Amino acid sequence: LDNMVYYNAKDDLNETEEVKGRKNRYLPDDFEVDPVFKRLVSYNTTAVHIPTDIYEGSTIILNELNWTEALEDIFRKNKEEDPSLLWQVFGSATGLARYFPASPWIDSSTSANKIDLYDVRRRPWYIQGAASPKDMLILVDASGSVSGLTLKLIKTSVSKMLETLSDDDYVNVVYFNDKATYASCFENLVQANVRNKRVLKDAVKSIMAKGITNYRGGFELAFEQLAQTNVSRANCNKIIMLFTDGGEERAEEIFKKYNPKQAVRIFTFSVGQHNYDKGPIQWMACANKGYYYEIPSIGAIRINTQEYLDVLGRPMVKAERKAKQVQWTNVYLDALELGLVITGTLPVFNKTNTGSKKSQNQLILGVMAIDVSLEDIKNLTPRFTFGPNGYYFAIDPNGYVLLHPNLQPLTAKFHEPVTLDFLDAELENEIKVEIRKKMIDGNTGSHTISTLVKSQDERYIDASQRTYTFAPVKGTDYSLALVLPNHSLHYIRSNIADTITQAKFSESLMADKFDEYGYTFIAPRVYCTDLKPPDKNKNKNNTEFLVEFNDYIDTKTPNNDMCNVELVNRLLLDAGITSTLIKHWKGTNVQPGVVARFVATDGGITRVFPKSAGLDWQEEAETELN
Repeated sequence: LDNMVYYNAKDDLNETEEVKGRKNRYLPDDFEVDPVFKRLVSYNTTAVHIPTDIYEGSTIILNELNWTEALEDIFRKNKEEDPSLLWQVFGSATGLARYFPASPWIDSSTSANKIDLYDVRRRPWYIQGAASPKDMLILVDASGSVSGLTLKLIKTSVSKMLETLSDDDYVNVVYFNDKATYASCFENLVQANVRNKRVLKDAVKSIMAKGITNYRGGFELAFEQLAQTNVSRANCNKIIMLFTDGGEERAEEIFKKYNPKQAVRIFTFSVGQHNYDKGPIQWMACANKGYYYEIPSIGAIRINTQEYLDVLGRPMVKAERKAKQVQWTNVYLDALELGLVITGTLPVFNKTNTGSKKSQNQLILGVMAIDVSLEDIKNLTPRFTFGPNGYYFAIDPNGYVLLHPNLQPLTAKFHEPVTLDFLDAELENEIKVEIRKKMIDGNTGSHTISTLVKSQDERYIDASQRTYTFAPVKGTDYSLALVLPNHSLHYIRSNIADTITQAKFSESLMADKFDEYGYTFIAPRVYCTDLKPPDKNKNKNNTEFLVEFNDYIDTKTPNNDMCNVELVNRLLLDAGITSTLIKHWKGTNVQPGVVARFVATDGGITRVFPKSAGLDWQEEAETELN
């Protein structure tokens, strides 16, 4: 361990000497701004993030740093084999995260809390990858003895417990004193999606402490909830989470009646600082394949409310081959500012021998993950052939969209996945409900329907025919759909074989020909991989891009391997056709009051005539204007 060194992503790059003085630490000196990540990165090492509330010098963390160091070479090799890879991350069950390429952590001083609260075990991708689906009933002691600080700790603990659940889980909250009561309007287990968890959190805040403790009543209602078969549920792990300050009652007869084979695990949490006997609630956990935890203060909440995930990971270790399948997450906001991403995850198990012939380790070490940017997925689609009113979308098994023109969260929350149901992304009708179900079931099909279409700026609604064609995405749980209006069911595939015609059409795009062919714009698309279009930061205007395009085509020809030949040829074809139109306009008179005429094409050409009108042309889309 003495020879082991690592880069702590939270170290200040301006404090080189100070970092050198810290044991096992160093600062890479080869950081450069990467055009893909748009931030400082180093492809020669990994970075490590350790949660603020974990001591980085502990033996557990040092051992974790030591053995995960070998991932550096693996990450580097992966990047060489697939240059399109983005972040590669290993999230450890101890809270340590090692990622490649190395990059400084986000400046916590700019965050709302002014402190780094990131813990990899709380991220949506880790939660989904680390445990199998579960039905959870949270049981809250609301008797008079838990009033004051203890009740506040219980409420905060329940809130943090809810954050460990994903959309694959089902949950409800029940509180009890003399009798057991549902905490919210939910009388059954509900899917642990963002909305339902928010409802439960708000309901828990209003719980009042009064009366006496009646464990029997609380557990009876809890077991009845988990036994219901006429409602949706995960049908995998069944769990009861008891939050209490302790008591004298074991409620043995309830467990004998409802849980004789320990099919339901019971985890108990002794909350607050008190002198009550902890023996009965320890027994409840141990007798029902669960664990007992203590939460004496607010600092113990985060760690103790996520420890149960390690226990639930053990069946995954035993079912290694079945469990070791790549899972893809909901859309969420990347912690290192990559924007909206989805993540492929794979659990990592400790399969080493414990020394006993009859046993081996059953620990989940953590989760491996790779990010895929939604922007990258969009760039892979032939979206320029769909026409202005055609689009594509994909949904996950819960019906949430990960690609859709209306998936534009203005205030995406860092700790929550971005969940937009297909039926909320569009104006709902009966056939769309059917399409959603078929896509979730992995079916292939096509429906032509009359539907209302909402514009992206939400200012207009249009009634029109749309054809929805869908199919499952091989190797994933996603389903992909293409939506086209009748006039976009076919598109022009341009094939300009001879270079003479290409040169003739491209001549009309020259800036010095604007007087003859009108002020010309070309769509900011990736026509060739080594020709970068204007980005959102307006690093160049459209005219500058047009000049670069002309120079590129003139020197390298449109048919070179770096270019999307079909895309370039369609642009040139439209340039040729519209140049003829401009010549026609030049020979005709316009009515008084007409300032300019313009033409725009699917291929990416916009011409404004006369040239003088184009000088004041707004390059921003209408939907972005106030």
